Amino acid sequence: MAHVVVTIAGRTYRMACDDGEEAHLEELARIVEAKILSLRGGFGEIGEQRIVVMAALTIADEAAAVTKKLAAAEAELASLRARDQDAQRHDAALQGRVAAALEDAAERVARMATDLARNDGDQGGLFQPDDGPAT
Repeated sequence: MAHVVVTIAGRTYRMACDDGEEAHLEELARIVEAKILSLRGGFGEIGEQRIVVMAALTIADEAAAVTKKLAAAEAELASLRARDQDAQRHDAALQGRVAAALEDAAERVARMATDLARNDGDQGGLFQPDDGPAT
């Protein structure tokens, strides 16, 4: 287990963290310290405990807003995925109907060709030679 020393609101704290998480914990401490300094700039000296509580509440509010936005984005993503799946099912069904229509058309053309060939044979050919002008 690793240890990190951070300073928040003028106080130094030795904190334990998982190995490899030291930089992350130090960054979090910098965020808290920056929020405290920002609030002090707006409110002045209002007491150390009060400013730390205000910073914690402000950070918690920001986190809640991000969590709410994330939940909305996840819901929208789920909706888009469902719409995409519906569109894919519709596309597959449409492709099936088009393939069936093409097969039907091909069968009809084949029947017509067969009928035409049969009729052509019965009539001695589709085109009869012209015997010339009628006299």
